[in-house]
Amino acid sequence: MNNAVQYPLTIYFDGSCPLCTREVQLLARYDSENRLRLVDSSLANFSDVDGHSRQAMMTLIHARDATGRWLIGPPVFAAAYRASGFASMASLWGDARLQPMWRVVYPWIARNRRWLSGLGATGALTWALQRLHARAARRALAQTNACADNRCDAAPRR
Repeated sequence: MNNAVQYPLTIYFDGSCPLCTREVQLLARYDSENRLRLVDSSLANFSDVDGHSRQAMMTLIHARDATGRWLIGPPVFAAAYRASGFASMASLWGDARLQPMWRVVYPWIARNRRWLSGLGATGALTWALQRLHARAARRALAQTNACADNRCDAAPRR
């Protein structure tokens, strides 16, 4: 069985939450291949989708890939970060060894997302993702330059 996410990935997020909105906006900004589709499940006219209720989507982030497979919670972040070029963040959210921790930590974050937004988590998240993306861009440029000079083996690894 193939567990690889098939893009595009439709992400159902809480658009009334500043932290949630900021994160998906940042992911979309760096989604250079247009692999993410964002749907605000907080809207009053939002309807259940394929057996998944609005209430469930407002409790934990949901996504559906191009084959119709549903992802809920941490796997959504792994797939979304991967689509946006944040390989290290995708690995962090997708690491099988960390899944027991994510099963506890992510629901806590989801329950407290408005409080975290008020504490400035939105700005901290923005800062961290921008730094990670800049680092990845510098490494990609170094790899490209090294290969242009026939020194691919000497280039920094991503």
